[in-house]
Amino acid sequence: MTVNTPVVLSAQDILPDAAEARLLGRVWSDAAGGPCPVMVREGEVLDLTRIAPTMSGLLDIDDLDGALRDGGPSLGPLDGFLDWGDGTGRLGRLLAPCDLQAVKAAGVTFAGSMIERVIEERAKGDPAMAEAIRAELADILGGNLRGLVPGSDKAAEVKAHLQKAGLWSQYLEVGIGPDAEIFTKAQPMSAVGCGAQIGVHPGSRWNNPEPEVVLAINARGEIRGATLGNDVNLRDFEGRSALLLGKAKDNNAAAAIGPFIRLFGDGFALDDLSTLRVGLEITGEDGFELSDHSDMARISRQPSDLVAQLLNPTHQYPDGAMLYLGTMFAPTKDRDGRGKGFTHKSGDLVTVSSPALGRLVNRVRPCDAVAPWTFGTRALMGNLAARGVLQ
Repeated sequence: MTVNTPVVLSAQDILPDAAEARLLGRVWSDAAGGPCPVMVREGEVLDLTRIAPTMSGLLDIDDLDGALRDGGPSLGPLDGFLDWGDGTGRLGRLLAPCDLQAVKAAGVTFAGSMIERVIEERAKGDPAMAEAIRAELADILGGNLRGLVPGSDKAAEVKAHLQKAGLWSQYLEVGIGPDAEIFTKAQPMSAVGCGAQIGVHPGSRWNNPEPEVVLAINARGEIRGATLGNDVNLRDFEGRSALLLGKAKDNNAAAAIGPFIRLFGDGFALDDLSTLRVGLEITGEDGFELSDHSDMARISRQPSDLVAQLLNPTHQYPDGAMLYLGTMFAPTKDRDGRGKGFTHKSGDLVTVSSPALGRLVNRVRPCDAVAPWTFGTRALMGNLAARGVLQ
């Protein structure tokens, strides 16, 4: 296998286990000549462009259930958008299930990720130092942080204790303090979908995927559904300085979202997110394999609290937002020798999965080797106008 081997998927590979799931997404339809918001029903891709030409607008519809009741004309079977590989097929290709929405992410929302961020900070981006620092800090911080409610009186006591011991960190501040870390992960229209190549900055030597649940939020702050995401993280860049967060996070093809937004309702609700186990599998062309998971039950901040901190009277998102909820997972399995930890290699196949939300599959390439992002908001508006579907 080489990095040029396409990721060939089928509808059965990526759809959630729940047959009753109501799924919204986006495809590039060759027949329509551009991107279309769609609903997947019984394996068919139904075009919702006449209901709303953008996913942002679709999620803003008050009576979304009523609007979706009759679906739309079929663009063909889902397999027709997958059968050529890399998220493409004879009918078009899969896109990330968002368009005009801001792509945001919440960081340090699990105790395990707090410890790893402190390790990055103390290691100054050097993976060779991580193992010793992890052994030094894990018992101290793990015991203090387990079950702690951010912003609580108990959290304030722990903060004072850690400050006195010289162990306080900016990452612990956002992990257990009252204010969550919420940052811009990617620009609107720049996220890639299931099957596409995902990018890692070519200058990074210590990085990892971050398997996460992603919320779909409309302009009114209503959480309409959830999907999966891979928040690619450059541990060396951010470890050298937290001020490099933008460079560590927002790169070409470094945000994957999909395969589809599962709407809440019909047996799936926001509270059900706390029961999800988000799996991660990495298969490298060097024979390396890694399998792990992130349990949403262990999240420190509730999704509704994160959304309230994102969108409120002090900050609005008139086109809505997609919000990565964070992960407890940071791979530490040695790949190239003892103590060297994990980092991506070109050609890695990464699968983020949850039975309730499906499977998001991407192959890793350097950001400058992935096709550059050229279809932005202006191109979208021009395409929709040329097709005569703008309302």
